[in-house]
Amino acid sequence: MGLYFTKELENDAVISVWEITESEEELLNLCSVPSEELEELLLIRSEARRKEKLAVRALLNAVFGDKVYLGHHDNGRPFLQNSVIEISISHTNRFVCMITHPEESVGIDIESLSRDYSSVEKRALSDEEREDLSTKHKNLHLALIWSAKEAIYKRMSKSGVDFANQIEVEKFNPKESGEMEAVFIDSDDTEQEFDLNYEIFEDHVMVWVVG
Repeated sequence: MGLYFTKELENDAVISVWEITESEEELLNLCSVPSEELEELLLIRSEARRKEKLAVRALLNAVFGDKVYLGHHDNGRPFLQNSVIEISISHTNRFVCMITHPEESVGIDIESLSRDYSSVEKRALSDEEREDLSTKHKNLHLALIWSAKEAIYKRMSKSGVDFANQIEVEKFNPKESGEMEAVFIDSDDTEQEFDLNYEIFEDHVMVWVVG
């Protein structure tokens, strides 16, 4: 399938989504993989994991062209070694998504709704968040909250974050697309507020934050 869609946001961020329908060989032929990335790829035993990595590279090549070098900070956050553009990446077995911005920090997460998110309720939600859950669309609600917390976690680029106690998502009613508000509470008790956006498509939820 290749590039599934791109979305240019009013705040100058751009979201790009790749649908993974190709074989591993087709993905290898589609993209230009730097030698060091190829060496790391060959060490991965799981074919599904290798395809996800290759789809990330294919998406990067589609958006930036061949000459783009992807690095990772110690906490795993990706960055472009040859560009000042801010970037965040997420993937499932079916999709790879990426958000970029010329200067603002960003975070994005995508999750499949075919997954059971009941474990998320127990380990990643506060008591107040659990009380606010929809009974009719509980799994969707949990997926969106989890995805929002993941997006903020990527945006903050901090290690050892307690999702239940350090990231609080305000009450909202799940829709096909919409906005959420959340607060990140740092280890010194300082708080930072965030406005997030989300979309639901093809049995997936995608949440992003800019700034």
